[in-house]
Amino acid sequence: MNKKSLGLRVAAAGLGGLMLTAVAGAAFAAPEQQGSDAGVKVSVEIPANDGVLALTVAGTTAGLTETTPASDAANRVFTGKLPAVTVTDTRAADQIAANSFWYVVGSASQFTGTNNQTPIPASQLGWKPAVIDSVGTGDVAPGEEVLTSRDESTTPTGNNVGLVGKELLAMAVDSSAARETGQWTANADLTLKTGKNVAAGSYSSTLTLSLFEDIAAGE
Repeated sequence: MNKKSLGLRVAAAGLGGLMLTAVAGAAFAAPEQQGSDAGVKVSVEIPANDGVLALTVAGTTAGLTETTPASDAANRVFTGKLPAVTVTDTRAADQIAANSFWYVVGSASQFTGTNNQTPIPASQLGWKPAVIDSVGTGDVAPGEEVLTSRDESTTPTGNNVGLVGKELLAMAVDSSAARETGQWTANADLTLKTGKNVAAGSYSSTLTLSLFEDIAAGE
């Protein structure tokens, strides 16, 4: 399994909008094997002539501004866009395991205030993913929309959970097929909904994006 992650910080300023700021660099090209809770850690370098499956995020900031409609008596709404997330596959065909697939997921922590305001739950942040660079055969698909916990679900299984768990941004159902295109880019419309009485001030959250590759069960 090949995991890549990027930490993002979200800050809300006063009664205005939000600022989404990257606080970590691009994903490492080399796979990483985590050790025990005692902190043992091993990094295994990839030979220079081998390709990689890698994740990068464009830019460092994305502003979320208040767009609360006049008709919404219950919420304050902040919207914006996730910076473009690009997955690049430079591996040779024989480096990819049969029946493998890759996917990018995202999850957020709660928003905490700098002045000890009541935290805003991560469940109040949602997104609507989109594949924005779809050159090729459509081998990569966006994840489904995740609504905030302050919305009504639009699916039988309930999609108003926010970015609390690992929610799907984009997925290649066949790594080998997606490799022929070599590069895919996705982003997401972000929506934060709070109560009308949310305290003014700055808040921060960590939004983590991770790239995984796995082999289909039973294969």
